[in-house]
Amino acid sequence: MINIDKWKSQIPELRSRYKDAGPYPHIVLDDFFNEQLADDLLKAFPVSFSDKGWIHWRHYNEDKHGLNDLHLIPPVIKEFIQYMNSDDFVRFLEQVSGISDLVSDPGLEGGGLHLSERGGHLNIHADFSTHPRRKDLHRRLNALLYLNRDWQESYNGALELWTPDMKHCEKKVYPIFNRLVIFSTTTTSYHGFPDALECPPGETRKSIAFYYYNKTVVESKIVSTTYQTRPGEGLKAIPNWIDNKLLLGYTYVKRNLGINDDFASRILGFKEWFRRSKKDH
Repeated sequence: MINIDKWKSQIPELRSRYKDAGPYPHIVLDDFFNEQLADDLLKAFPVSFSDKGWIHWRHYNEDKHGLNDLHLIPPVIKEFIQYMNSDDFVRFLEQVSGISDLVSDPGLEGGGLHLSERGGHLNIHADFSTHPRRKDLHRRLNALLYLNRDWQESYNGALELWTPDMKHCEKKVYPIFNRLVIFSTTTTSYHGFPDALECPPGETRKSIAFYYYNKTVVESKIVSTTYQTRPGEGLKAIPNWIDNKLLLGYTYVKRNLGINDDFASRILGFKEWFRRSKKDH
């Protein structure tokens, strides 16, 4: 059911669209996969993030949840992930992006299943550019598949692509069903969905994220996710700066001590439970 031959036949056009897109190279491809496959992925997508293995990214700049443990991911999604990390798909990405020698990340560091509920958000940022565990991998490309049927613009949740000077949002991409977004990751490829989701209670924003790298000869310098303030958000500059410093420190610890996001998630989860418990009492 995974057949992208129709897209492979359009490589020259896709590569041109990718290269010429602003504010940085990217492409949006609707109805990318066979609809039955996309529907199967949606049906298999977990509806709860309270189960074992879910990572809870909850801090000043972010409120979302992720699952990247292949042992806990439903079989149909696991098979799909294996294809997205396969040589066949990676070569397709190379041809579209013009970036050669890409390698996938079978460990799905930071990627995998992403889910956000009402109130969730992800502030504008540039992604971490070095693999937290592989010192020889430098991140070059993101691929995001959205799985949200009947998503309304009033729900917010659009992927915003901002100019390198952070002066304005040049493009909004709503997370509609079976839409694949591919974009280059650099120190200024600013993106996110910063406004709190206003989807109905019980509705969630669902995506599957994949990151691709180049191997480097020398050890990559650690560069963590860097959050930005939008025009008119001057008061957020200080908490943003603090959050960025904490994330950089966490990335150093993660690489050198080998702790994982699940461990940090449990610590953060306890703090969140403790905060709510005090509030309730």
